[in-house]
Amino acid sequence: MTKTEYPKTVPAKDTAFTLRLPVAKDAEAVHAFACALPAHDLLYLRRDISKRPVVDAWLDSIEDGESIALLAEQDGALVGMSAIMMDRKSWSPHVGEIRVLIGEAARGKGLGRMMIQESFLQALDLGLEKIVAQMTLDQGGARAVFEEMGFQPEALLKNHVRDRNGEDHDILIMSCDVASASERMQAYR
Repeated sequence: MTKTEYPKTVPAKDTAFTLRLPVAKDAEAVHAFACALPAHDLLYLRRDISKRPVVDAWLDSIEDGESIALLAEQDGALVGMSAIMMDRKSWSPHVGEIRVLIGEAARGKGLGRMMIQESFLQALDLGLEKIVAQMTLDQGGARAVFEEMGFQPEALLKNHVRDRNGEDHDILIMSCDVASASERMQAYR
């Protein structure tokens, strides 16, 4: 479990968000949040969280310690979420995969950057050494934020995901050293 205390309120452009750890009773809100996002926003995820059983499995993985996550709320409504997925039984127990989703109304307020920073703190607490992020090539805003956080392109997977209309999309994989990113974050705070 993370050493950082939650819930906590973080200021943003013209507003504030509350970050907290998810619990099992959040399943319906997470599912509704995922269903409200544009389908293209979900393409980089390994599983389609617009399907309720996938959300339930994700919350189970948090309870089992296979992942850690944060929910962002504004005025009691879910507006963003992040997760670090791990596989402690693989050959890469030191690596986590970060996933960040921000609702359309909360974009452009710095929430994505804040959630990535909080996820780095969680990764440090978990002893992770490397974080990878995936995105489609057209997610330029996400790519820019990850690059500012110290992520570097590591791989391009051509035609790796297929959307609901049958169109293929490339996936960019970026990675970052957790300790180096944490030092950079501390220097800029």
